[in-house]
Amino acid sequence: MNFQTILLQLSTGLLKTIELFILTLVLSLPLGLFVSFGRMSRLSLLRSISKIYISIMRGTPLMLQLIVIYFMPSHLFGIQISNAWRFPAVVLAFTLNYAAYFAEIYRAGIESMPVGQYEAAKVLGYSRVQTFIRIIFPQVVKRILPPVTNEMITLVKDTSLAMVISVVEMFTIAKQISAHETSIMPLMIAGVFYYIFNLLVANVMEQAEKKMHYFE
Repeated sequence: MNFQTILLQLSTGLLKTIELFILTLVLSLPLGLFVSFGRMSRLSLLRSISKIYISIMRGTPLMLQLIVIYFMPSHLFGIQISNAWRFPAVVLAFTLNYAAYFAEIYRAGIESMPVGQYEAAKVLGYSRVQTFIRIIFPQVVKRILPPVTNEMITLVKDTSLAMVISVVEMFTIAKQISAHETSIMPLMIAGVFYYIFNLLVANVMEQAEKKMHYFE
């Protein structure tokens, strides 16, 4: 198998990798924000539930979570698992896992804000919601961009775990080609793809950080 053929086959898996990456971010970033609100809530029950959720998601392997979520409908409800459930299960597992990490990043950013800003906003007549949306959140976004970038880079690499439940993404295809051709080249090419993908992510987030400098 020549170099061009390997690239063509890997490109189909790359599209699935990108799809998983985007869907996970789109779903886990807002979910993480809501979980962080629960984590900081004055309601002890909601706070406890959020802490337990974060603890489980961060304290168990993502690979295990993938397997549990994929087989859960069958074991809990007796529903027959179809191939169509594989990718949604991966997206759900990734979303729940990364939302827990983003929740703690949000919480750290929000709690780092000076109390005086809340008091000044109250004096100016802002409600709690207005204070958060107009004053606090834009500054929090700037502060949390570096750790969020780190999680995004980790996510790019973690997409390869989708192979655990037979979702065919780029690494799965590279491994199949490598086994068939008894060559390490497909895996090396896949590694280059992951590296370039992460370079793009890091560059985009770096530009975003520069644009947020006006909050200083």
